[in-house]
Amino acid sequence: MSASPASAVSVSIDLGERSYPILIGTQLLDAPSTWADLPKASSAVIVTNNTVGPLYVARLQAALAGQYPHIHTVVLPDGESHKDWSTLNQIFDLLLAQGCDRKTVLFALGGGVVGDMTGFAAACYMRGVPFVQVPTTLLAQVDSSVGGKTAINHPLGKNMIGAFYQPQRVVCDLDTLQTLPAREMSAGLAEIIKYGPIADMAFLDWIDAHLDALMARDPQALAHAVQRSCEIKAWVVGQDERESGLRAILNFGHTFGHAIEAGLGFGVWLHGEAVGCGMVMAAHLSHRLGLVDAAFVSRFTALLARAGLPTVGPQLGTDVYLHHMRVDKKAEAGDIRFVLIHQPGSAVVRGAPDALVVEVITACCQG
Repeated sequence: MSASPASAVSVSIDLGERSYPILIGTQLLDAPSTWADLPKASSAVIVTNNTVGPLYVARLQAALAGQYPHIHTVVLPDGESHKDWSTLNQIFDLLLAQGCDRKTVLFALGGGVVGDMTGFAAACYMRGVPFVQVPTTLLAQVDSSVGGKTAINHPLGKNMIGAFYQPQRVVCDLDTLQTLPAREMSAGLAEIIKYGPIADMAFLDWIDAHLDALMARDPQALAHAVQRSCEIKAWVVGQDERESGLRAILNFGHTFGHAIEAGLGFGVWLHGEAVGCGMVMAAHLSHRLGLVDAAFVSRFTALLARAGLPTVGPQLGTDVYLHHMRVDKKAEAGDIRFVLIHQPGSAVVRGAPDALVVEVITACCQG
């Protein structure tokens, strides 16, 4: 960790020649030093959505103007329900119509959906062009913008079509969090809270003590939460870039959560809301397997509820839950694999008897 020219903290993702910094701070969007030393090109393309674009695209265009002679912008529809082939093609349409070459740099200005689709487009266009993540939501700053996972959804599964493709840089301007709706803030807090049980219980204690400050968007509290989350994710990704082992622990709550998203229809619940509820269910399953005690489950559930997250799942039916979990990317030969709390502060990926999973679904979902 080091100081950057723009008075930001820099957390490094160490991946050899694909290493890159995550810059975390305030007033980064307008600072020329934020964008220094990026790949040279005649064109840059800003990919944003119709919610974020009006707020920040002009400022990013102005900041990049001295570096790129031509700056194009693609404005996508907002929301998880648009994370699909037809929306992805809007990016390719502009790249091809403007004659963009393989040096063109893409900038993902928005939340996780924009980041995932921009990264996937960058991985595919001319077999790979550089891109930069500029996440404007809390969830994207602490999770989806970091680590090179890019994807779109399919009606039969979330994030099932994609590529591992690392950005050149991640720029987390904490000022952008001040315009987030409260529901989006809570969704981001789910991914911050996630890091405690799987890797750092002292961080979970800190979150518990500072949750009110985080929800009030206190700049110092946000800076620490984003930095520590990125440090943990950087440590995990640096050891297991392509999720062959350790990195799977970052999916704590996601097996149940993705089933909720797919079962309800993408976009009904925010991703962070589904993950928050999914973590409650995963904690209950951990308890039923004898890995954690009931006191931990109660404390953890209460913290998520305080963060404004749902802790009771929708009643989709056990068959619907099991179906979607069997097509989860961690599943092996149809056997569901869960990220469970082995003990508070460490996680394990393992299976569980269907009967126990059904018990958890029944206990944790509303009638």
